[in-house]
Amino acid sequence: MFNNSSITQFLLLAFADTRELQLLHFWLFLGIYLAALLGNSLIITAIACHHRLHTPMYFFLLNLSLLDLGSISTTLPKAMANSLWDTRAISYAVCAAQLFFFLFFIVGDYCLLTVMAYDRYVAICKPLHYGTLLGSRACAHMAAAAWGSGFLTALLHTANTFSLPLCHGNAVDQFFCEIPQILKLSCSDAYLREVGLIVVSVCLAFGCFVFIVVSYVQIFRAVLRIPSEQGRHKVFSTCLPHLAVVSLFISTGSFAYLKPPSVSSTTLDLVVSLLYSVVPPAVNPLIYSMRNQELKDAVWKLRTGWYLESINCPSSAA
Repeated sequence: MFNNSSITQFLLLAFADTRELQLLHFWLFLGIYLAALLGNSLIITAIACHHRLHTPMYFFLLNLSLLDLGSISTTLPKAMANSLWDTRAISYAVCAAQLFFFLFFIVGDYCLLTVMAYDRYVAICKPLHYGTLLGSRACAHMAAAAWGSGFLTALLHTANTFSLPLCHGNAVDQFFCEIPQILKLSCSDAYLREVGLIVVSVCLAFGCFVFIVVSYVQIFRAVLRIPSEQGRHKVFSTCLPHLAVVSLFISTGSFAYLKPPSVSSTTLDLVVSLLYSVVPPAVNPLIYSMRNQELKDAVWKLRTGWYLESINCPSSAA
């Protein structure tokens, strides 16, 4: 029998049993993590340094990149360390912190994607009111609401989850600490409180989903009313990156948490968790930069400036 007072650490799920595969996973995750760091950092720096990108759309994109950096930094470094050092252990406090920060960034991410759908709706359906509805103060308030929603949700779920008595061991069937796996260790009917919180969270998530769908229905209707095909393509291309990111985020997250128990397995849960926790933060910078010429130009100027500076530094020092 275990209880909260006797558990000092949890055992995370190992990716492989052999040392060679563990090292392979380490290098694979390191490559993904570095790509996510580089891509999101380039977007953040480019938007911060170029005044042409100081618009509501890019302001929200900067916040999205910050949240993506936070979410992938919460899970992958610990998984890489465990693979490198051939261990599964994570302390009780670190596990609680990991669950809190992952929820914080993921919920904030989803709320911000909802705000970005509203931004695209106003830009396309009500362009004359864009400056009024999405002024600097309104943008700051909406971004703060997304971050605050993530913080409040993470605080409530983390406090409630780790207040439950745990008596079914300390082995977590996942490569990071998440609520469903911690609840499996609970032996008390008090887990119904957490289920209640999850139901409320699902209702809020569904509300955001409906808002995004309604926004894009209005956007599609407005785009189809544009007479020229070139004009429709130009306007709709500004929505494609956001629509792709939303689809990736919602589809992987929904499958992870709403799939029937009959199709659940340790391997499948592991793969799905990688899809919704690792893949979106890594590919979001690529999705947003592929069809956005302004962002590509800003990133290219940034890289060119760094290159010229690196060339001039040795000569100036000489």
